[in-house]
Amino acid sequence: METTATILHADLDAFYASVEQLLDPSLRGKPIAVGGGVVLAASYEARAFGVRGGMPGRKARELCPQLIFVGGNFADYQRLGDAAIRVLDDFTPVVERISIDEAFADVAGCTHLFGSPKEIATAIRRRVRAELGLPISIGVARTKHLAKIASQVAKPDGLVVVDPGTELAFLHDLPVGLMWGVGPATRARLAEIGVETIGQLARTHSGALARLLGPAAGEKLAALSWNRDPRKLETKRRAHSAGAQSALGRKPAVPDVIVPTLLHLADRVASRLRAKARPGRTVTVRVRFADLSAVTRSITLEQPISATTMLAEIAGDLVRGVLADHPHELTISLLAISVSHLWENAELQLDLPLGLADERQRPGSKKGLARFGADRAIDRIRQRFGKQAVGYGTVALEAARSVPDEFRELAEKEL
Repeated sequence: METTATILHADLDAFYASVEQLLDPSLRGKPIAVGGGVVLAASYEARAFGVRGGMPGRKARELCPQLIFVGGNFADYQRLGDAAIRVLDDFTPVVERISIDEAFADVAGCTHLFGSPKEIATAIRRRVRAELGLPISIGVARTKHLAKIASQVAKPDGLVVVDPGTELAFLHDLPVGLMWGVGPATRARLAEIGVETIGQLARTHSGALARLLGPAAGEKLAALSWNRDPRKLETKRRAHSAGAQSALGRKPAVPDVIVPTLLHLADRVASRLRAKARPGRTVTVRVRFADLSAVTRSITLEQPISATTMLAEIAGDLVRGVLADHPHELTISLLAISVSHLWENAELQLDLPLGLADERQRPGSKKGLARFGADRAIDRIRQRFGKQAVGYGTVALEAARSVPDEFRELAEKEL
């Protein structure tokens, strides 16, 4: 592990809302939210009233009656996010982008050119503000986990450098919710045993954490609480799976809800697989019920697939299996599909016309080839005329589209 703090975590502040305020100066200093039915992002002025991303629009307006909703300029989000990452690239080739608006950078090899890590971080923040007009917060530390926490402490529009000699003193007084991997559910579980700070987590017996969170999660969080994080930056990260999910609120577990939602999700996933020529063999579905309990099912196929309707049907079979095993669960709140075990340049093995019952779900069968051909035609039409120009026979529920696909796509990792 490095003995000096050379890892930077750069995070654009309230990125989507900041872009909207940049594009429309009349919005600056005002509480704004990107979205409508659901808050996709909120400015700091809106957050002061308790407005948060993922919140229903109605609740957000109750908390902040003067809240201004804007539709979202997704092309500008991509353009400005890319431009910010290019600023990091100007200082070091060791950059790991983890989302549209944040990235890690290791500057250990360029301090002789640009100065200390703190000076480099200061220069990056100055350039992003001057060239793009956007605020960016940066944390500097010896590990990735601590650098990310430092950038959260630095917000809004700040810089925090954690020297190696002060790491635990800095870390242990912070709330446990700042840790990577501690979401609302984990935070609530930890609060039940009196753990609210990272220091309290560090002093909790490993056995208690294992019983509460599971052995793997307990061991991981315990290590991070002592700043033990040996991970290096990955400059060429590629996703090992492709997935999509739809939060449905509370919907009856009936075909009229399930079928169109799965088709919408399969369309999002399969089109990504085809675009990168990376079909996958393992299909996984997740069904979350009204009480927020969830069940996951998967199947590994003989051949990799990337056909939309084929994926939707396989996912439908898995979901029906889940519901058959839980006959008393009549309401669902979320559906998700993911495809893993991805192949590159997979050679398609053609099937003999044997009249098998599952020919429609075999990519090498005559019906499977026809489905893939239809998908490719749809892909070409969308490339030319836009994604809304053509779709599949069933239109997904509006609830499944409460978050625009363009917004979801910004968060998708490169395949």
